[in-house]
Amino acid sequence: YANKVMWPRLVASKVIKRLGSTNFVADFSSDNSEYIVEIPPHFDKRSLCSDDIIFNHDLEETQNFRVFVNTWNVGGVVPTDDFNVDDLLDTCHTSSCDIYVLGFQEVVPLRATNVLGSESGRISAKWNCLIREALNKKGKENNNGKLFPQEFNCIISKQMVGILISVWVRNDLSSFIKNPSVSCVGCGIMGCLGNKGAVSVRFQFHQTSVCFVCSHLASGGREGDEKNRNSNVGEIFSRTIFPKGPSLELPTKILDHDRVIFLGDLNYRISLPELTTRLLVEKGEWNALLEKDQEIRSRKENIEATM
Repeated sequence: YANKVMWPRLVASKVIKRLGSTNFVADFSSDNSEYIVEIPPHFDKRSLCSDDIIFNHDLEETQNFRVFVNTWNVGGVVPTDDFNVDDLLDTCHTSSCDIYVLGFQEVVPLRATNVLGSESGRISAKWNCLIREALNKKGKENNNGKLFPQEFNCIISKQMVGILISVWVRNDLSSFIKNPSVSCVGCGIMGCLGNKGAVSVRFQFHQTSVCFVCSHLASGGREGDEKNRNSNVGEIFSRTIFPKGPSLELPTKILDHDRVIFLGDLNYRISLPELTTRLLVEKGEWNALLEKDQEIRSRKENIEATM
């Protein structure tokens, strides 16, 4: 009997320890060849940057960069080797973005063996391979109207059960990326397992701290289920902690970063019967739908509560 009681505790302890891992996968170019390495939590990428790049904090210059963010719940379906992700990356447009952030949910089916078992990097590697192929076959138009090939590198890729986030940066900008790190928060079974929750990644781009939060919030379409989603968001913001880094000046909490993007399968719904919702859509009465949008309503209530 004692063994039966201890087994769930041992499993939970093992899973929680795994969720606390701050290692991630990234790739860097060396002699024009790419390789994948696992980055330890306190890695300082400044050691890979060019020594002749010096930032003068007394001089301020603003540069504009294009960031593409997309999220997709794939429903546990493993992509085939010839799966086309061009639509997901919007690569059919002429001009590429500088940074691509892809968030996925349910990259593995959310059954007990996947939630409680050891994590395999096979699925994330497959998605990253497809993303790499799609991004690097795309060229960027120069001043003469000609296209020349661009190389995009993965600076961070992290999976927690079914949640996967992958961040790609144009190769000529990678030397301006510093202090990449990750933080995982599980909000699923027992309030801590990774079938729900978020994988957050952050880095410094030039002098700007950037944070992307890829989440999968609680499901459920019954009245009041949005409170579970709100609770998940609160847990993600409160429990996500990043290392301070070697300079001890980096933000450790999500909202302390200069730029924050929250993405994922948020699971918020329209609080109306399905038939009513369909009729309003057919009539184009968008304001009536927005008034019943759980996510908008939750944000409004939160703002009012803090005033």
